[in-house]
Amino acid sequence: MVEGYLASGQPVGSKTLASERGLNLSPASIRSVLAELEGLGLLAAPHTSAGRMPTETGLRLFVDGMMQVAEPSAQERRAIEKRLAAPGPIEAALEATSALLSDISGAAGMVMVPPREPRLAQLTLVPLGGPRALAVLVGEDGGVENRVIELDAPASAAALEQAGNFITARLAGRTLAEAAAAMRADLAQGRSQLDQASRDLVERGLAVWSEDAARRPVLIVRGAANLLDEAALADIDRVRQLLDELESKQEVTGLLDAAREAQATRIFIGSENRLFALSGSSVIASPYRDREGRVVGVVGVIGPTRLNYARVVPMVDFTAQTLSRLGALGKRIG
Repeated sequence: MVEGYLASGQPVGSKTLASERGLNLSPASIRSVLAELEGLGLLAAPHTSAGRMPTETGLRLFVDGMMQVAEPSAQERRAIEKRLAAPGPIEAALEATSALLSDISGAAGMVMVPPREPRLAQLTLVPLGGPRALAVLVGEDGGVENRVIELDAPASAAALEQAGNFITARLAGRTLAEAAAAMRADLAQGRSQLDQASRDLVERGLAVWSEDAARRPVLIVRGAANLLDEAALADIDRVRQLLDELESKQEVTGLLDAAREAQATRIFIGSENRLFALSGSSVIASPYRDREGRVVGVVGVIGPTRLNYARVVPMVDFTAQTLSRLGALGKRIG
């Protein structure tokens, strides 16, 4: 009965159940059983003459104790691994992951990377002419960022080189916050041989990355259009509410952050999570790890409570495992 509802999104009646093979009961007997389950709060009837559909409590019972999980086929596993292992920047890998989960589930795919500040490996300052310089920042994770910084006055190539060398030699291996604090301590205690102009360059070179890091996006959502299927359009207010909730990325990351503490895939059904209680949506999310085994992000799917849990749950779990495996091999995944 639950599987029939998840497949169609429509209430299932006793006549439909009676016609199924292997169920040797009359429609009257089935109606009696359905009524008992409704009294227990596991089923609900949207209309007097309609069939029944599982409540959130009923769905939770089904997912936890009765669902037969459909493991990804060898072909599906190869397709997931191939897409995620494709060469390119981390942004492309995360985009591919989110789009992949959307394709698999027919809902919206989500990937969250928690806010983090890279550790500095090298900084180079290059003159651009006039009161401007290019800061080339290289992180220990291999990430490279270029930023144009405005100076109070033109600086020579030698002064820029001195400032870049000072940062690289003295502050490598630290986050920008740690580097800035150490640099200020050196300057305050007179341990630095830099002149005032070079000190200003060091300050600016560090600050540009710190400010940018705080503004980095931490959530990628793809496939929101999949939420607008025929069944959803019959309840357009719910869909509008869901899309509004997806726009609140800070709240969504808060929800996914709860999944970071889990050892395996977590399932939030309807009002079990505060954020999506009004739209009656479900979230399936699983953490993924880096080469040291630390959780660095979460992958997941969001959609109506009638998601195909038996198929989507193992797909999300395998996608997270694949990302973790790539991280263990040294691919930058978060």
